[in-house]
Amino acid sequence: MKIERLIPVIVVVILGLIILGGTLYTVDQTEQVVITQFGEPIGEPITEPGLHFKTPFIQKVNSFEKRFLAWDGLPTQVPTKDKRYIWVDTTARWRIVDPLKFLQTVGGERTALGRLDDIIDSATRNQITSHILYELVRDSEREFVETELSIQVEEAMSEVKYGREKISRAILEEASEGVPQFGIELIDVRIKRLNYVEQVRQGVYSRMIAERKRVAEQYRSEGEGGKAEIEGRKEKELQRITSEAYRKAQEIKGEADAEATAIYAGAYNKDPEFYSFLKTLETYKSTLDEDTYLILTSDSDFYKYLKSLSAN
Repeated sequence: MKIERLIPVIVVVILGLIILGGTLYTVDQTEQVVITQFGEPIGEPITEPGLHFKTPFIQKVNSFEKRFLAWDGLPTQVPTKDKRYIWVDTTARWRIVDPLKFLQTVGGERTALGRLDDIIDSATRNQITSHILYELVRDSEREFVETELSIQVEEAMSEVKYGREKISRAILEEASEGVPQFGIELIDVRIKRLNYVEQVRQGVYSRMIAERKRVAEQYRSEGEGGKAEIEGRKEKELQRITSEAYRKAQEIKGEADAEATAIYAGAYNKDPEFYSFLKTLETYKSTLDEDTYLILTSDSDFYKYLKSLSAN
């Protein structure tokens, strides 16, 4: 009996909790809320975080982001003012500033992204076709590293009047005119990447290869010229060193010969007979051996000292 009496109380409590849960809702600090009743907006958007009340069952909470949201477009093929077909890849940041208008016009983020596709792509195409490729690639006159785009950009080298940054700002300004009607604010638009279409990319690569080969040949030619110059200086220096060394060697040899001659002359003057005897012995030593035979007359000077030795 006691359990049967508690059943109505439990039912009432559960119904109360359901009603209370349908009445209370919270708004996060990153959200903004629009309340709708049977699909129609009721009251002003709620942007303050905290606990709020609504009529249960008949009113619905529609939450939207307060934070910046990202938009990334698909690469689009666009001709520039100087008739160069390129792929343009853009990105943007946006936010919902009027959630009520946003709900009434687009309903959700997915539909909003589709509208941004049309608006930003149109503004991008308008600006790209109004400027030459050189302006899209560069922001200033500084030196830049060659890429597949910059090779043909060199053909149109001129003063940078706009540059990519100003063109991006122009895209933002043009696109911003079309988004307030959706309760959206466009924060920024940027060009992420530029590239040639596939039809001309191979030609660009071929030109890049030819250009690199030309530069390589120039470096090789300059290197060969430097090598020849260095080798010429080496040979000249080698000849100078060799000539100088030969001259010094001859001078030393001449001085040595002169000194030796002076010594020989001094020795000869002190004892001519003894000097003659020594020179004769040196001659014997250099000319006679066991396989050598000499036929001499008895009055030969070569035989003089041998005769005197045999006489003794």
